[in-house]
Amino acid sequence: MAALMWPGISSAKQIVSGTGISGGTIVISMSERRLYLGLGNGKAVQYPVGVGKRGRQWTGNRYIKRKAKKPAWRATPDILKDKPNLTEVIPGGSPRNPMGAAALLISGSGQYAIHGTNRPESIGGYVSYGCIRMHNRDIMDLYSRVGVGTRVIVRQ
Repeated sequence: MAALMWPGISSAKQIVSGTGISGGTIVISMSERRLYLGLGNGKAVQYPVGVGKRGRQWTGNRYIKRKAKKPAWRATPDILKDKPNLTEVIPGGSPRNPMGAAALLISGSGQYAIHGTNRPESIGGYVSYGCIRMHNRDIMDLYSRVGVGTRVIVRQ
């Protein structure tokens, strides 16, 4: 299945300059539907992402509290309320698992993560319940570059 190309959203990571993002910091721009990882010297790796739909977006300063490859997925109460026939837990590695190849769990209230996806066509859209979705190849690249404690800044 070919990935749907959202207007103005590149399907590949890029190195960009002039970002002002500190090295080792993740910045997520909801309005741009982009995630940036600061490399230092004003450069950053830029990845396309899917973000929270209307009423499901959030902003703030957090950090990565845990990393996991092929994590199991557990539906939140909000998701089960909206989709009562959904399986509550989907094992890691299952093609039905919406977490994809890996996840970076984010600190703070809520059950948010930066993670891969089993729906690559959703990247670039306002699609989630608050998580940040990435192509599986991109989450694996980001996963290899960051550790627990990495600062995450989410802005509108």
